[in-house]
Formats: sequence, C-alpha cells, structure tokens
Amino acid sequence: MPLTDAQWARIEPLLPDRTPRRGGRWRDHREVIDAIAFKFQTGTQWVHLPEKYGNWRGIYNRLRMWAVDGTWERVFTALMAQADADEDLNWAVSVDSTIVRAHQHAAGARKRGPRSANRTITPSAGPGAD
Repeated sequence: MPLTDAQWARIEPLLPDRTPRRGGRWRDHREVIDAIAFKFQTGTQWVHLPEKYGNWRGIYNRLRMWAVDGTWERVFTALMAQADADEDLNWAVSVDSTIVRAHQHAAGARKRGPRSANRTITPSAGPGAD
C-alpha cells in the first residue's frame, strides 16, 4: 500500500537530500519507501520486487545506507514524538518467548549438585614435577 499524501508530508522533511555525494540523482524517496514497505508487507524476496519500483539493488542499498547513517532512527523518533504530542500514541507491550531467559536449571545446567571435594588428584609427569 503506497504512502498517503498526509504520511508523506510528515516523512519527507526528515529524509536526507536527494542529491548523493557521487553519481547521479537518486530515485524519488517516496517510491523507494513504497518499495520497501511493499517488500516487508508481502514478505517477497528483494529480487521479486515489481518492476514499477525499479532495480531492487538500489532499493536494498538505500534501505541499508539509511539504517547505517541513522536516517531510519531519526524518522521513527520524530514520528513517535509527533504522535505522542498529538496524543495519538498507544503503547502495547508484547513479550515473546524468544527474548525471555529461562532459569539456569531449565536451560540445561548441571542437575547433579556440586562436585565432590574429595576427588583424587594425580600429579602430572611434566617438567617441574619431581
């Protein structure tokens, strides 16, 4: 689902300049964000993005570049601040078992109790052993 004009008006000022340091002009940011949203909404592979979005490598590279330079973090932080200021932010917390740590006994820890202190220790026959 492409961005609405209202959504784009909120996001556009938060994105970097469209003129890259090297090479030609970038593809329109709105088209790139629509392509990224399509990819994650449908779960399709990058190589199977529809042709209307252009070369998938350019879309993927922009996604990665914006992740590395902090663009996505700035956009999400600003959008959350705007939503919070408009009192349009609802917090829901979901706990997933993949992030909850089990107690050590449930995670395969030793079950036999502590080791005995009366073990027989045999000296080594290496250098320094007399």
